[in-house]
Amino acid sequence: MEMRLFEYTVEIYQQGSFTKAADSLHIAQPSLSQQIKKLEFELGFPLFYRKRGGVSPTPQGKRFIQRAQEMLRARDELLREMRDQRLEMGTELSIGMPAVTGAYLLPPLLKAFLDKHPNVHVQLIEESPAVLEEMTENGEIDLSILPLPIENERLATVPILTEPLFLAVPFEKQSWMTELLQTFIYSVRNEAEKTAVPLKAAEAVPFILLKEGYGFRRTVLDLCAEAGFKPRVTFKTSSIETAQSLVEHGMGVTVVPRMVMRETSGKMIYAPLDTGSSRTLVFAYSENCYVSRAAKAFMEATKKMNRTSF
Repeated sequence: MEMRLFEYTVEIYQQGSFTKAADSLHIAQPSLSQQIKKLEFELGFPLFYRKRGGVSPTPQGKRFIQRAQEMLRARDELLREMRDQRLEMGTELSIGMPAVTGAYLLPPLLKAFLDKHPNVHVQLIEESPAVLEEMTENGEIDLSILPLPIENERLATVPILTEPLFLAVPFEKQSWMTELLQTFIYSVRNEAEKTAVPLKAAEAVPFILLKEGYGFRRTVLDLCAEAGFKPRVTFKTSSIETAQSLVEHGMGVTVVPRMVMRETSGKMIYAPLDTGSSRTLVFAYSENCYVSRAAKAFMEATKKMNRTSF
């Protein structure tokens, strides 16, 4: 059975249409249909249900497609490994990261890496952590920069850095502020960052949280649970930057890592949490895929950098 038949079948599944798959594969639609019919005859069962407006896989087709994807990934991994051996250092490196984290963390990492390996072309993929985990597991991305916890147990991790967390509160007094929260905020104003605040102080106030699919959301929810309460969420966003803007305008409080703090804002107070809570960023890569030399070199370059430059 030729490898191209696996490619044809997977492309039809991904496109949901013979016509779209043929366009993507740059072959004639009748020819593609004929090839799949021959394959189905050889297998003894249909791979797809043909219906008006598209196709969907049969139960046997789903299993065939799953195995075909595995074989295509194995082929691509083998070719990449052999290319790495020939070139000593691959020419391509794909890195996934959430947008805000990448904006703060990646520039110094990329500079250090590209100064040493200028011939490597780096592709950056910005997605939510949940999407990045799936893409990394499937080998679509060499490695991703993600916050712990990581839900996918099939991903291996290498620590990058650990940073403290702060409660971000509007500088101006708001009607919704409780007496407990006000007491700590005024203390923080007077003592800079010497006074820590218990997260419990945010129990009864509007809370701004990241949307589902973001690992930092789980971190914050776990911290609230440990403090004995469920936050009163009034806004959900996919961006910590948006969350901070909402805080600046008096819409609630949020928890942020030190990396993203707007220290010159003047519209927010950052109170350290009394539990000394922190978040950890890691490189995540698939245990089942070949880890390229470029990916290994990038992770190694990170280890050698001074963490304070982040």
